[in-house]
Amino acid sequence: MLMNDPFKIPSVQAATDNEHFQDMKIRIHRRLIDRIDLAKMDLMGNSELLKEIGAVIESLIIGEGIPLNQMERDRLIVEIQHETFGLGPLEPLLADYQISDILVNNSSKVYIEKGGKLIKTDVCFRDNAHLMQIIERIVSKVGRRIDESSPYVDARLPDGSRVNVIIPPLALDGPVLSIRRFGREPLGISDLLRVGTMDQRMAQLLEGAVETRLNILISGGTGTGKTTLLNVLSAFIPHGERVVSIEDSAELHLKQEHVVRLETRPSNIEGRGEVTQRDLLRNALRMRPDRIIIGEVRGGEALDLLQAMNTGHDGSLSTIHANTTRDALARLETMVLMAGLELPERAIKEQVASALNLVIQLVRFSDGTRKVVKLSEITGMEGSTIVMHDVIVYEQKGIDKEGNVIGEFRATGVRPRFAQRFKLFGYELPPGIFEN
Repeated sequence: MLMNDPFKIPSVQAATDNEHFQDMKIRIHRRLIDRIDLAKMDLMGNSELLKEIGAVIESLIIGEGIPLNQMERDRLIVEIQHETFGLGPLEPLLADYQISDILVNNSSKVYIEKGGKLIKTDVCFRDNAHLMQIIERIVSKVGRRIDESSPYVDARLPDGSRVNVIIPPLALDGPVLSIRRFGREPLGISDLLRVGTMDQRMAQLLEGAVETRLNILISGGTGTGKTTLLNVLSAFIPHGERVVSIEDSAELHLKQEHVVRLETRPSNIEGRGEVTQRDLLRNALRMRPDRIIIGEVRGGEALDLLQAMNTGHDGSLSTIHANTTRDALARLETMVLMAGLELPERAIKEQVASALNLVIQLVRFSDGTRKVVKLSEITGMEGSTIVMHDVIVYEQKGIDKEGNVIGEFRATGVRPRFAQRFKLFGYELPPGIFEN
């Protein structure tokens, strides 16, 4: 659902004044770059640096003889600081931690997602060249590049926010920038319970599943909260274990002390030097991991992950893009074929059935809420079909007058096989947890 923030259409005079303000900002920004000592700046702390820059900008304003009131002067100083050291017009949006996505379609169209709703903002860049400057600043900080030979890239911001960029000629209307935000503090299981993502029974089962080292796959579409749930579940990993995480773009916030974080690397301008998730996973198996976490399984590394799960590396966690738990298994089978080995279909299914214990399905509903709609156990094979049993499901009953989804979490009455594993590990479950 798309909404527009209420705002007044600016008058011609207001638009002209804004153009003068932007021209003045560009002029002072250029003079600032000529005046500051970059070598000296490297030795300054952040607060000292901003104070120094503010003083330089103030002197430039006075030198220009620009008639500004105090509010305009403060705004000019802040915006020039953002242009010089931050991400320009995006900085006010990045300061709002209630914003979950920042979506820049081109220099004049910037949308945000807030409270599960898409909202068009009045934020804009001077032109596409200005937007490209900000994009290059983002990708260069993480050792990536963006140009016509490599027109799309994944990156991240210092706060862990995930960034995707695609530029012309692939993007027809100008550079496109997508930023997926994460909260200032990583969410915990209590936060998911508070917002209704799951119920108490699901939370207890998932905590036990991690502690008793079940292999778990989190499935869902884009923006359903897969990475968030992966972060939450990782908090249940005992602190005495060695955890190796593998990601395309690092965004997990693991709280354990003994963590090794690995990140893929794209090829260089000559087409060499690429390091894939599969390469990292193969190397990780030689690093004596107690747990392996893959941010998202996307290709041939699926085969290596299944083999690791089947050869003593239990307790592994990963996510996958899929709309149902059954689709998740089908996609996983397809990814195994991407490894380049001509394995029989049945052999692949047997690998999946013996490796995975639990599949969690996430859905984002029309009101913006995200919920775990299925917690399904894989129990083996029947003929050529992988057998799954739903343990707890979420059933939507309808939508109320305000557009909020109405539904309930319901136990199916099936007692999962992993309940016995919980008992062997000494993890106690409340009586009647598998009954309504």
